[in-house]
Amino acid sequence: MKGKIALKNVLCELFNQIIVITRGLIVPKLIIESYGSSVNGLVSSITKFLALIIIFDGGFNAVIKSQLYKPIVDNNKELLQKILFSAHKLFKKISKIFVVYVLILLILYPLIVSDFEWKFVDSLIIVIALSTFCEYYYGNTYKIYLQAIGKANLVSIINGLLTLISSIVIIVLIKNDGSILMIKLISSIAFIIKPIFYNIYVRKKYKINIKKNQNGYEIKNKRDGLAQHIAWVIFENTDIVILTLFSSLANVSIYSIYSMICIAIRSVVYSMTNGIDSIFGNTIAGGDNKSLKFQFEIYEVAYFTIITIIFALSIILITPFISVYTVNINDIDYVNKTLGILFILSEYIFAVQLPYRSLIHGAGHFKETKIGAWVECILNILISIILVFKLGLIGVIIGTLISLSIRTLEFIVHANKNILKRKVKYSLKIIAAMLFETILIILISKCIPSFLNNSFSNFIVYSLIELMVSMIIVFTINYQIYKNNYKKLYLYLKNFLY
Repeated sequence: MKGKIALKNVLCELFNQIIVITRGLIVPKLIIESYGSSVNGLVSSITKFLALIIIFDGGFNAVIKSQLYKPIVDNNKELLQKILFSAHKLFKKISKIFVVYVLILLILYPLIVSDFEWKFVDSLIIVIALSTFCEYYYGNTYKIYLQAIGKANLVSIINGLLTLISSIVIIVLIKNDGSILMIKLISSIAFIIKPIFYNIYVRKKYKINIKKNQNGYEIKNKRDGLAQHIAWVIFENTDIVILTLFSSLANVSIYSIYSMICIAIRSVVYSMTNGIDSIFGNTIAGGDNKSLKFQFEIYEVAYFTIITIIFALSIILITPFISVYTVNINDIDYVNKTLGILFILSEYIFAVQLPYRSLIHGAGHFKETKIGAWVECILNILISIILVFKLGLIGVIIGTLISLSIRTLEFIVHANKNILKRKVKYSLKIIAAMLFETILIILISKCIPSFLNNSFSNFIVYSLIELMVSMIIVFTINYQIYKNNYKKLYLYLKNFLY
C-alpha cells in the first residue's frame, strides 16, 4: 500500500514539475525578449528577497509534518487537531511578520536598485508578495496535513493545473504587449486560489476542525527546526543577494537563467522524492526498523541510478542548451561553459543529499543536524563574498559548491549511523559508482559528433542520442553491481502493481 502511495505521489509530482519546468523555460525567455535582461533580473531579485521571509516559518513545515506521523498512525484525531491548531497559529503570526517585512522592503529595496522608478519597483514587490501572504495565512497548515497523510499527489495536481492556466494567460499577455506588473499579478492571483482550496478541502473532506482542540500542544523541536531553516533559506538566497549588492542586474539575469535550468533539473529530482519522507516517517513512527532499511536500500539504488543519468546529461548539455535558448538575446552574453558546469555540479551534490535528508526529516532529527546547517550557511556567505570581487558569478557558485559538499557529507553520515544503523561506506560505494559512471558518460560523449548549430530540433536529437548512451552505460554497470537490489526492486514493484 505504501508503495502505491509513493508511486502515485511521484507520478503526480512529475506531472506538476513538467508543467513548472515548461513554464520556467518559456516565460523568462519571453520576458527577456520583450522587456530586456534588466527587467528579468529585477523580477528574479525581488522574488529572492521576498523568499527570505520563509525564514520566519521556522522550518515548521518539516517539523510539524514529522510530529503528525504518530497521531496519524495511531488514529488519534484529538492530538492531530491540537498539532494542526498550533501550526495554524504559527503560520498566522508569520503572515503578519511578512506584511511588516514587505513594508520595510518597499522603503529600502528601491534604494538598492536605482535602474527603475521606485513606484514601479514597489508595485512589483506588492504584486509578487500577494501569493506568499495568502499561502501562510490560509492554507499552509492544511497542505502539510495532506502531505503527512500521503496525499502529496493532490498538492502536486492542484499546483500543476494552476501553473498551466496562469502560464497560458501570461504568454497571451506578453504576446499582446501586456505590462510586467499585470503579468506578475495574474501569476499571484492563480496561486492565491491554491491555499484557499487546501483550507476548504481538508475541512470538508476529512472533517478536521482545529478550533475544537485549541489547548495545550507545544510543537517540539521548533527552535531546532527554526535554526536549520534560517540557515537553509539564507544559503539558498545568498547568491542573488550578493550579486544584487556587489554586482549588476545583468549578472543577476545571467544567474537566473542558469538557476532556472538547475531548478528545472531539481524539480525532476524532487518528483522522485515527493512524499517519500512521509513514507519513511510513518514507518519510523510504527517502529518497523527492518522495513525501513529494506525500503530505503531499494529506493537508494533506484534513485541514484536515475540521477546519474540526469546529471551526466546535464553536464554535457548545459552549454549547448544555453546557446540555443539565448540565440535571439543580444543585450548580454549568457554562454559560459565553466559557469554552467559549476551550476550543474552544485545541483548534483544537492541531489545526492536528498534521500538522506528525507530520512532525517522523517525521523525528526532536527536538533542533531542543526550545526551543519549553519556551517553550510556561513561558509557559503564568506566564500561567496571573498570570491565575487575576483571571479564574479563563478566565485559565487564556488562558494555554494564547497559549502554544499560539506553539508551533504553530514547528511550521509548521520542517516547511516543514527537511523539506518549501517556503515557509511555502503552509501559511499553507491556514490563512487555514480561518479565513475558520470565521468565515463562524459568521456564517451566526446566521441559523438556535435551537429547542433544553435538549432532546437538538432539539440533534441543530440540529447536523445546522449540519453540512450547514458542509459546503456548506467544500467549495464549498475546491474552488475546491484543485481540483488534490482531483483528486490522488481519484486517490490510487481507486488503492489499487480
